[in-house]
Amino acid sequence: MNFCSKCGHPVQLGIPPDDDRERHICQSCGMVHYQNPKLIVGCIIHWEDNILLCKRAIEPRYGLWTTPAGFLENGESLEEGAVRETWEEARAEVEISRIFAISSLPHINQIYVHFLAKLKHLNFSPGPESEDVQLFHKDEIDWDSIAFSAVSFALTSYVHDPDSLQVYCNTIIKRQWTE
Repeated sequence: MNFCSKCGHPVQLGIPPDDDRERHICQSCGMVHYQNPKLIVGCIIHWEDNILLCKRAIEPRYGLWTTPAGFLENGESLEEGAVRETWEEARAEVEISRIFAISSLPHINQIYVHFLAKLKHLNFSPGPESEDVQLFHKDEIDWDSIAFSAVSFALTSYVHDPDSLQVYCNTIIKRQWTE
């Protein structure tokens, strides 16, 4: 951040009074600009013993498989965002049952929230950000082709115990490749 969104003057990094970390502070009006993690919401979608996955048609991780997920928009609930992202990426209609997994990625300021959801019907197709959408049996998943570590964590947790009522949580440390 270079300029204040309130008055347009330059900002500098500094620690505001009664705070414990650097923030962007306007040198003119004194506004403190807080930056917080981005929320990514998505679904682990099941149909009988199969899981719906999307093959990415965009970067990052073009050509790899993921759950339908994306950034939460302002004005959306977590559930609304997950349903919207599922429609955008897989043209699939789902019924969300509950939160299943939460992954913190502090090195890129993101938090992934995966819901468990049931596919309402078998009418699905790739959206603009997907080049393919398929149902996979848990034994058919190519784990080396999963795009993101948070998705691997959520899928592994589901495959290990699909009937668990636990909410799986983890913190993911930076990998060799960028999330």
